[in-house]
Amino acid sequence: MHNKCFYIEAEVFQEQKARENVCGDACESRKLKEEDRLITVLSDGLGSGVKANVLATMTTSMALQFTAKNDPLEHTADFIMNTLPVDSRRQISYSTFSILDINCFGDANIVEYDNPPILIYRKGQFIDLQPNTKTVQRPENRSAKVLYSKVSLRKEDRIIMVSDGITQAGIGTGKTPFGWGINGLKRFIKETLRNSPKLSARQLAHKIMQRAKAHDASQFKDDATCQVIYCREPRKLVLASGPPFHNNCDALLAERISNYTGKKIICGGTTSKIIARELQQEITVNLDNYNPELPPVATMPGIDLITEGILTLGKVSSLLEQHNSTNITGDGPAEKMMKLLLDSDAILILAGTQINNAHQDPNLPVELEIRRNIIKKIALLLEDKFLKNIEIEYL
Repeated sequence: MHNKCFYIEAEVFQEQKARENVCGDACESRKLKEEDRLITVLSDGLGSGVKANVLATMTTSMALQFTAKNDPLEHTADFIMNTLPVDSRRQISYSTFSILDINCFGDANIVEYDNPPILIYRKGQFIDLQPNTKTVQRPENRSAKVLYSKVSLRKEDRIIMVSDGITQAGIGTGKTPFGWGINGLKRFIKETLRNSPKLSARQLAHKIMQRAKAHDASQFKDDATCQVIYCREPRKLVLASGPPFHNNCDALLAERISNYTGKKIICGGTTSKIIARELQQEITVNLDNYNPELPPVATMPGIDLITEGILTLGKVSSLLEQHNSTNITGDGPAEKMMKLLLDSDAILILAGTQINNAHQDPNLPVELEIRRNIIKKIALLLEDKFLKNIEIEYL
């Protein structure tokens, strides 16, 4: 998401309780492109496992739908509180929730119920949100307190949302008998960002998860979720794939690549040859990390990655569908491209429209879709699933 003030990077890491198959927390973000708005909801289902996951997912779904329709957050909280039941034995809600709604001007509305407090880190300190507390009447004459806050975000602000699996990590141990706690989490964030002030949202969320897991002796005793949102200048990337429809546009394509400020990927043998010819550069094929599934990558001065075309794009599309986090393993051409794409925020795709006759051969596998369709699919996945800003230009 890129509003009028800054780019908003949102990343989440989750891990289930040891010996459970699914995580009992749910965290979902939705980008409303037309409104340049980001909504994030974190919910912790009661207990762990499948039942907790269902309750948490139900809560995040309701919260996202009502908030996206611009229902007042008080009404959204009331509806959720009155829809979800209360555990009869422990007299506590079946799920908690935190809602964060950021508009195009960087103004954030926050609703919190029973989760660890949302942290906002700015210039080496944490902001005191001073929330308003409202009492919500629940079924059977029970009441609950919901916190409402508003804050105007600034560039370089970070927002940290966690479930209690993070703050309670290490509970009962000699070092942290009462758990890591919100103050321990704050100290860790301050120290980490003091040493690495430009750490990405993904890197910070991963470090928080790793430290919390270490407190639990490398086996989480509860479901754990960490969502980090970072307001900053966008990281840019251009991906060129396919020759231009008209040959006289070859020089234009090469010029766009040469003058672009950001990371650069060329996908396709013909495309790379055109750009190398126009820029008078040499292409070197790298056989060090040969992957039998895909042709090897190549290098050229000023370009971050050069790969084969349609096969690699198809593999990238498949990997994007399979992955729910930005933690990518592997060192093949598709994985390298994915890491560059997911580490970027604003992505420009220059798609050539010249038809490659090889892709129309009926004897080739069905998976070899026309380049344009694969690019559209990749763009949609990056935009909807990973909240990237995508622009496609056809040449």
